[in-house]
Amino acid sequence: MTHAAYVFAAYGISALVIAGLGLWILIDQAGRKREIKELEERGIRRRSDRKAQKK
Repeated sequence: MTHAAYVFAAYGISALVIAGLGLWILIDQAGRKREIKELEERGIRRRSDRKAQKK
């Protein structure tokens, strides 16, 4: 394997890993938003929301 091939392979693998992590974050974010929406529909509010309402 030449030096250039090694460097390109390393950059390619790194790019795939970073893209995969970004996709994982977006999928997880959608799940957390869905969970928060379900909890709020059941009447459960966030602690920070309670503090804002007391003022």
